[in-house]
Amino acid sequence: MTPDRPEIPTRLLVHALVREDGSVDAGELYPVANALGLTDQQVRLCVKRLVDEGRFTQTGRGRKAVLRAVTDPSGNLAPDADHVRYAYRQDAGLAPWDGTWHLFAFAVPEARRAARDALRETLLHLGAAPLQGGLYVTANAVADAVEAHARSLGVLDSVTFLTSTDLRVGRLTDPPALAAALWPLDEIRAGHERLAALAARCLADLEATPEPDPIQRLTMAVGLAAEFTRAMRPDPLLPPELLPSPWPGAAARRLAATCWERLDHAGPAETDGSSRLRLFRLYEHALP
Repeated sequence: MTPDRPEIPTRLLVHALVREDGSVDAGELYPVANALGLTDQQVRLCVKRLVDEGRFTQTGRGRKAVLRAVTDPSGNLAPDADHVRYAYRQDAGLAPWDGTWHLFAFAVPEARRAARDALRETLLHLGAAPLQGGLYVTANAVADAVEAHARSLGVLDSVTFLTSTDLRVGRLTDPPALAAALWPLDEIRAGHERLAALAARCLADLEATPEPDPIQRLTMAVGLAAEFTRAMRPDPLLPPELLPSPWPGAAARRLAATCWERLDHAGPAETDGSSRLRLFRLYEHALP
């Protein structure tokens, strides 16, 4: 890994190394952490917090310890699998834009502030951008997901759903211009460029060492997962019709998928569910 590898939170690293039987081998955890620039003390403190929070149990100490996940930690590692699948559908030209904007307006009273904040976070997570107070827009058809979340929060009656094919914000009517004004495209582009660069380095390393040792393999896998998450979580997956050309998203995801497949195949043959990482299982269901 090069010095400009992604910064990886210790907690994410622990979650990334959970095996399919729910265990984390500290004999792998510490060397991978060190390879990623994390100290033993950082790992020890993180493990203590995770155990104190009831997320893991621990037997043994130090590098001979074994952790066992009490709850499935997959959601801490990667973007929603549906989000990733939709991105690859877009990349394959299977989700063309029909020109429809999807808008959501809500007026949840102050007494329901927690529900209001949760609804706002849901809209942002689904890629919607704020137009003005309580009004959000996206180019993707996410109404069903918004309705489900609003219903679960008990605020569905406070949400208005509408669509438009002639959105105008001030003087802006051109869809690509609207997208550039509403979403931080430069930031999103930079994330995909970082992902592409890391995946390219990963593939070059695998060309030089087709069968990396387990610690090298895990280090590359965790680094790739972290950078993929960093690039995908803020990406609203705007239709290609709204994005500048060339746009690095599809190429970055293609490189990541290739690298992921190579890393998975570079591992030892699996004889049971205990040795394979949940990390690989998580991504194999989302990547093409």
